[in-house]
Amino acid sequence: MAISSPYPRNGVFISVITPAYNRADEIGYLIDSMANQTVGPDRFEMIIVDDGSTDSTAYIIKDKQNQLNLNINYIKQNNSGPGAARNRGIEEATGNLFTFIDSDCEADARWLELIEEAFQDKQFDAFGGPDASKGDFSLLQRAINFSMTSFLTTGGFRGHSDRPLAKFYPRSHNMGMTRELYEKVGGFGSLRHGQDIELSHRIHQSGAKVVNLKEVVVYHRRRTTITRFFRQVFNWGVARINLGMIDRVMLEPLHFIPAIVTVIAMMITAGFLIDPIEYGSFFHLGFGFLMFVSGVGAWQMKSVRAFFLLLVVIPIQLFGYGTGFILAYTRRFIFRRDAWSGFRKRYY
Repeated sequence: MAISSPYPRNGVFISVITPAYNRADEIGYLIDSMANQTVGPDRFEMIIVDDGSTDSTAYIIKDKQNQLNLNINYIKQNNSGPGAARNRGIEEATGNLFTFIDSDCEADARWLELIEEAFQDKQFDAFGGPDASKGDFSLLQRAINFSMTSFLTTGGFRGHSDRPLAKFYPRSHNMGMTRELYEKVGGFGSLRHGQDIELSHRIHQSGAKVVNLKEVVVYHRRRTTITRFFRQVFNWGVARINLGMIDRVMLEPLHFIPAIVTVIAMMITAGFLIDPIEYGSFFHLGFGFLMFVSGVGAWQMKSVRAFFLLLVVIPIQLFGYGTGFILAYTRRFIFRRDAWSGFRKRYY
């Protein structure tokens, strides 16, 4: 599926597409990171689709447009969800390679350079890359990043491992596809959450060449409160069931593990409170493993405080995803209800 077109740089001109909703606190970091790319501003365009923001997101974007030597196409639309916003960006794009990065991310300085090099070397149709944290992130953001990316907590299915336990699907915080592939498989679907995985599933089914570019990194300023993080992972649990209803292939055995562990943990905790002697060994075994994983994270983050924070963050990720998964499974598979999005309220 090689491209033959009159674009510069050996046929590559990149359209960087980002949806945004009330991201005044983060969007400036993203734009600055694009201004600091090692490739020139003539080699890419940035398309930001403001999905009905009510804060100062628009002001910050326009201010950056005036300050920086960047080709920024700012589009405002009524709130329609991130998938629809990305599709609007694709419609406005002039490039032949579409890349997607979330509005709460920053691109590594070599992000576009490495994408260009990989495209020339591998001639991929689509790619995905990992997300990470930076030293200037808050301790909570770094703890959440460890919980979301460690093989010990996710099985490597988010693309950070050479041997993930589940199939790799590029995700919209760091992914891309050629214009030719888009014209073949279409854009993002109507799911409020998980529309990137559904698109990646269609890409895989099309027979396209999909690569995991682990060196192409973005830095993810994740949800900054415990409550927001819980809502995020809860919605991911719900989304996984919605994806499974579309095609069972997208519901793998690994995806059941958080729900199973959630149920077991609740049973053991309840049993321990009723009869500490009978259930004590099970409780201490589970808590011991949590302490071990938290210790690994604290060692990697070089922070003692991170150990205690991870003792909270990791169970919230597990319980949030697990409860969302269980409730959605009950609603859709058992009671045969329509698709459910979990926490809505214009959530990104």
